[in-house]
Amino acid sequence: MMTYEANIPNREECHTCSLTFAYKEINLLYDIAVMLTSTTEIMDSVEKAMRKLKQHGYLERCALFRKKEDADELELLSSIDLEPYQKKMATYRFGEGATGLAAKSREPIVIENIHNNINYLNKMGNISTQMVSYVAVPLLQDEDVIGVISANIGKNSPLNFDEIVRMLTIVGSLFVGALKAQQTITKEKESLSELKTYYKEELQKDYKFENIVGRSTRMQQVFGMINTVAPTDATILIRGETGTGKELIATAVHNLSRRQNGPFIKLNCAAISETLLESELFGHEKGAFTDAREMRKGRFELADGGTLFLDEIGDITPSLQVKLLRILQEQEFERVGGNKTIKTNVRLVAATNRNLEEMVRKGEFREDLFYRLNVIPINLPPLRERYEDVKLLIEHYLHRFMKEHRKNMHFTKGAMELLLDYPWPGNIRELQNTMERIVLICPDGEIQPEMLSHVLPFNYQKLYMQSEPVPAAVSAVQTTPHPMPQHDGYGSGPMTKKTLQELEREAILQALSDSHGIQTKAARALGMSARQIGYKIKQYGIEV
Repeated sequence: MMTYEANIPNREECHTCSLTFAYKEINLLYDIAVMLTSTTEIMDSVEKAMRKLKQHGYLERCALFRKKEDADELELLSSIDLEPYQKKMATYRFGEGATGLAAKSREPIVIENIHNNINYLNKMGNISTQMVSYVAVPLLQDEDVIGVISANIGKNSPLNFDEIVRMLTIVGSLFVGALKAQQTITKEKESLSELKTYYKEELQKDYKFENIVGRSTRMQQVFGMINTVAPTDATILIRGETGTGKELIATAVHNLSRRQNGPFIKLNCAAISETLLESELFGHEKGAFTDAREMRKGRFELADGGTLFLDEIGDITPSLQVKLLRILQEQEFERVGGNKTIKTNVRLVAATNRNLEEMVRKGEFREDLFYRLNVIPINLPPLRERYEDVKLLIEHYLHRFMKEHRKNMHFTKGAMELLLDYPWPGNIRELQNTMERIVLICPDGEIQPEMLSHVLPFNYQKLYMQSEPVPAAVSAVQTTPHPMPQHDGYGSGPMTKKTLQELEREAILQALSDSHGIQTKAARALGMSARQIGYKIKQYGIEV
């Protein structure tokens, strides 16, 4: 047995080789390098390179070993001319046999005659009479052994041992470089995949079912319904006032369904004109209308295999209602300006804040489409019917926006009571926007009731402050436009939800009286919109 320094020859050593040897070996190494860099299937290329070496008569069989990460042991990575059972046996501890000895000594090991040398363990078996010698060359990276490349040598090999060691050293380095590049690419792909999953989860964090804020009985009923129907493909109609979180519920349905890995496509039907809505839903062919410069897929086509959420479904026109009914029945449609029928597999979730039954009665909405949409109805309660959830939502959005804007604040008892007493006609959307406005406007620390004067409409701050005792020092310089209200004979006691609503009703009545029953004028006087005062008039049963 002999050992050799496994150094790649420099220019001077190359000049000592014959021109024929240099030409053939350089061409062979070039072919192997091209083979390894022209494909992503590195292991197949390594095996093909080994067979190319065998084809030129340089070796009988070749094997590439790599060091295990957690032990000084070599495991077979790639080889030629080995049976599966032989591959299982081909493992070596450092120092075991010629292969393990090459790894331990960090030097090439050459066995001139494998038939009478105890260091040749022959774990891989099947030695032919043509196999005479064995060479094992360690593969080094930053002075560390990362593997071993070995080969059996036939008696008719055109190379001597020095040349074989150099050849295996160069080929082994090419193998290691290709494998390292592949590992780097694989790790980067895994990292990108993990980042994609992370950002997708972060993006959907507010839309996961378990993160929907609500402990009230009404919301628990909604959650129970979602858990029951989400795994099915049934069409769902979500109903509720504006701002109650219909899109949130639709996304939760998608995330809990069998289609969660498919696309989730959203479209607000009320935000697009009738002519554009048809194109948005079904797509269009090139030249279908003036601005159709190229073919475009519609939302039904984009949502294939996933879920399509159509918000404000009650606002679509009768002509589109017919086309929507057809796609729900047949699961097929044609693009605008096209005659090719396209099949689609979409789960539809629709939402509306309108009274569809009343629209059906008036002939404004197709009855057959209503029944197609209303397979599974989910009714979202307004926030005023979820009184026990209001504090949870206030705290949730307060912490969210404090983190986002890097502020630290908390509500006093009076400020929290003021927010809890407010009826939130705009529901969760209004509460969310209000909380962000509070975090932006108010300074760090305690949030007092008077700080909310520019946040809540309806003059709520003014009404609330009228119910509180006024310190003498303040009352000496401040006057109130109306007498202080008395409550149940106890003077200006603590404000309650009942008394606050009474004050609001009285303020609306006074404003209507001052404006001679003109609602828009009364609304301006109270800092309300016409829609809001109309809602309050209906809520309190005020006759105008």
